[in-house]
This record gives sequence, structure tokens and C-alpha cells, in this order.
Amino acid sequence: MTDVSIRAVDGDADMALARGVRHEVFVVEQDVPPELEYDDLDATSLHLLAVGPDGAALGTARLISGAEALAVTGGVEGRVLLGRLAVVKAARGTGLGVRLVRAVEELGRGRGAREVELHAQVQALGFYERLGYAAEGPVYDDAGIPHRTMVRVL
Repeated sequence: MTDVSIRAVDGDADMALARGVRHEVFVVEQDVPPELEYDDLDATSLHLLAVGPDGAALGTARLISGAEALAVTGGVEGRVLLGRLAVVKAARGTGLGVRLVRAVEELGRGRGAREVELHAQVQALGFYERLGYAAEGPVYDDAGIPHRTMVRVL
């Protein structure tokens, strides 16, 4: 998928594309209620959007940093949060998810982060472990889906 570009969401049209990917993956495929999928952190996060050569949205992720990250991570200094990673079915298995994770990590480094935290669905633990993330703490429920916190030192 070298012809796929990843860019920071810029404006309402890009945000609509990113939300469309999240809707398809989380709300439609995984039955996450929309009121749980979209939250107040969307307004203050940096969102990434992966688009194909035809302009179709293929994936998205968000980076939470600063005071918001401190609140979500329990006050861990130097840690940012990777969230809402989603890749449409047609683009899965192409390496796009890896590219989105690495892009968020690079943005985190640029903001002074020493670690990245994420809240992985249990079925995706292996994916993140292959990228250097380690599970912390117990399994917990988020929107009816088992999750586990994972961290990677940058």
C-alpha cells in the first residue's frame, strides 16, 4: 500500500472521512454505540487519516497528548495515548495499521513523549506485541469489548 498517504486531519471534510472509517469499523462491524465511539477527546486530539490514490479513506488513528493524556493515562509524565486506530476491511493485512501506529509514535516523539499507551482490544494484542507494545494490568470491558492497556517505550 505504498500508494496510500497518511496525513493529519485538516478541516471538517477530513474529519468526516476519519469519522466515517471509525463508524464503519467500530459502530457497524463491532456494534459499539455511537455515543461511546465519539467523545470529547475528539475535539482536542490530533487525528491521522490514511487515503488511497482515489481519495477514499482507508484508515485513521488519533493522538492524545498534553493535559488530556495525563488525565487518561493516570498522570504518567512523558506518555501520549494512541487511540481509535481503525482500518477498513479492504485495507487490512496490507501494513496500513502498522504505518498508522508508527506515524502516531513519531508525532508523539515530536511532542516530547517517551512512551505511548494504547487500549487494545484483546483480539488485537498480538498485533501490538509485534510492534513492541507490552500489556499492563488486567483485562477490562470497554463498550462491551474486552481490552487491555499496552505501553511501548519510544
